[in-house]
Amino acid sequence: MKFIILGCGSSMGVPRPDGFFGNCDPNYKKNYRTRCSALIKTTDENILIDTSPDLRQQLLKHKIKKINKVLYSHMHGDQTHGINDLRSFYINSKKQIDVYADKYTSKYLNSTFSYIFKSYSKEYPATLKLNKLPKKIFTKNNDKKIGIQSIMVEHGKVKSNCFIINKKLAYISDVSKIYRKDYKYFENLQYLIVDCLWYNFHPSHFNLDTSLDIIKKFKPKKAILTNLSPVLDYKALKKIIPKNVIPAHDGLTINL
Repeated sequence: MKFIILGCGSSMGVPRPDGFFGNCDPNYKKNYRTRCSALIKTTDENILIDTSPDLRQQLLKHKIKKINKVLYSHMHGDQTHGINDLRSFYINSKKQIDVYADKYTSKYLNSTFSYIFKSYSKEYPATLKLNKLPKKIFTKNNDKKIGIQSIMVEHGKVKSNCFIINKKLAYISDVSKIYRKDYKYFENLQYLIVDCLWYNFHPSHFNLDTSLDIIKKFKPKKAILTNLSPVLDYKALKKIIPKNVIPAHDGLTINL
């Protein structure tokens, strides 16, 4: 079973569409970041987390030929606006793909992408089926049952969901506050992948200090910083963080 960080960039990626690299060295390939999406790859299924606007590019790069399920963290455009790229998987399977979202994200998806969930003609049938995101969803890997737990967190003025895979890895791409009642789910994991936008305070994201504080609190064996803005150069960031913490890069793959 693998967990692949397909994209680890902030809302406009690195570089931004206008070519702005910020502090990032354009000569270092790990500073090229597409918007956040991730893939849980088991022997049975490919489960996608979020449909980044860069999804097509990510799928092609990793030669991903099927998507069985999609889990949405939240409603923002940098997590949802690549949704049209799922259509090719419907064309291949002739089956609607199950996507799972909380009530806020479901409302947004239904109003913004209604043509994806409703058949308007034979030529353009519904390609996705929208489902309520459960607290736990299951898949299989070599006939072993694997649980994926969703935990709601705050992300500025909206709610976001993070995902804990098999009680080993937590993926928290967009967060400003984790509720104390949920701390127990994040303690002593093998991997903690956590939002780290930049150095200064941000009302909707963890900054570096907040990310490092939460890593120190939860004590994972290894932590990975994601949702990285152009402010954060890979090599410069790596020099100032603890040895058990690394910046993410597109394509970073974890064997579970």
